[in-house]
Amino acid sequence: MLLRTPRWPNALADSGRQELVFRETVLKGAFVIEPEKRQDVRGFFARTFCRQEFAEHGLEVAVAQSSISFSPRKGTLRGMHYQTAPFEEVKLVRCTMGRIHDVIIDLRPESPTFRKTFAIELSAENRKMVYIPRAFAHGFQTLEENSEVHYQMSEFYSPEHAKGVRWNDPAFGIVWPPAERLIHERDQSYADFQG
Repeated sequence: MLLRTPRWPNALADSGRQELVFRETVLKGAFVIEPEKRQDVRGFFARTFCRQEFAEHGLEVAVAQSSISFSPRKGTLRGMHYQTAPFEEVKLVRCTMGRIHDVIIDLRPESPTFRKTFAIELSAENRKMVYIPRAFAHGFQTLEENSEVHYQMSEFYSPEHAKGVRWNDPAFGIVWPPAERLIHERDQSYADFQG
């Protein structure tokens, strides 16, 4: 489903109001968001976050923390991570260098898409972002060397509430791109999902 922020009258458009394009994924409440570029002889300008536009689409807008991860090696796999209540978090994820295969899992037991997954390629070139609701697990695999990922989170990091599910757990059947993978021991050791 394509949801475009309505164009405003010329006075507002001329004042620099930008548009973001919101596409809901097959997982209810999770969106792929694309900035619309305003180009001129210097290059382009594009907004990547607007509290008003997010709120107009019913999305949470609070940002408690912002982080980056950098992976020098192609095939690095991070995930699948989430936080439990009361620190469940919304994430807005984008790739600022390189390319990644980004994956989310719906872990909401009451959801019609419980245990379903969605995957997309995010890259510095395509500038797409993924809006990840609360109670979703998130992870990615780098498709290029020197890939960097930027996260905005709605809650503070809480080590006691930080959890994960295994990247290759048969409960989810995630299809990952072939690679010689580099995976942290913690991410390899999550038990089979029992939800």
